[in-house]
Amino acid sequence: MTGQHPVEIDTSRPHPARMYDWYLGGKDNYPVDEAMGRQMLALDPRVPVMARVNRAFMQRATRWLAGQGVRQFLDVGTGIPTEPNLHQVAQEIAPDARVVYCDNDPIVLAHAAALLRGTDEGVTEYLQADVREPDAILEGARKVLDFTRPVALSLIALLHFVSDEDGAHELVGRLLDALPSGSHLVVTHATADFTPEESKAATEKLKAAGVTLALRSREEFTRFFDGLDLVDPGVQVPHLWHPELGEPVPGQDDGVIPGYGAVARKP
Repeated sequence: MTGQHPVEIDTSRPHPARMYDWYLGGKDNYPVDEAMGRQMLALDPRVPVMARVNRAFMQRATRWLAGQGVRQFLDVGTGIPTEPNLHQVAQEIAPDARVVYCDNDPIVLAHAAALLRGTDEGVTEYLQADVREPDAILEGARKVLDFTRPVALSLIALLHFVSDEDGAHELVGRLLDALPSGSHLVVTHATADFTPEESKAATEKLKAAGVTLALRSREEFTRFFDGLDLVDPGVQVPHLWHPELGEPVPGQDDGVIPGYGAVARKP
């Protein structure tokens, strides 16, 4: 499943997955990603903390879901691997967990081997596709996941790179429609609610570099969960969602984290 879209890595403009890697101190990024990352840091020096807060949210949400008996995970917008990865968190609790990762950056494909080192009892697979290609994602995921049993759809720090013009809400709906009752949606998303001036400047700089940044309000974020049952404590700043399930990220309480996170169940 790992090679159906051979694509050259585009180093002429920044890519969110590689910028994220740079924020986290990784080596799998290019000068164009670092240059844009430094511009984002100049606007808000806490961006690396936000990146780590998102990773920590994913880990806590995965622990919560595995604890609830969820055994299948579809992670879209995986990013460059940083341990622990989602499958490691899930399979530590449930060794038979099945995980499908999906991303559109070929550099993530180059690291698929790291993503696929799971338990003997479980299954991990990698699919190269874009969230704007929901049918391709579902077709690939069905080869690994049983869509008659609950699936956790994980969209961590992804949807703020998909505009309303690209049909962000409709894309999420298309993915959820294919999943059975008892499935869950897991999302984190950046917002301008707390830092409007910095957010406006960041959006403009990224747009000039060819990267869409669609910051959404709390109300707009909550719309992704229409028709679903939000898990307590509902929509939260990410690090306040079940903090007891993981270790705090250094610096997370030193100022505002301009984002939201939530988990919801499909009835």
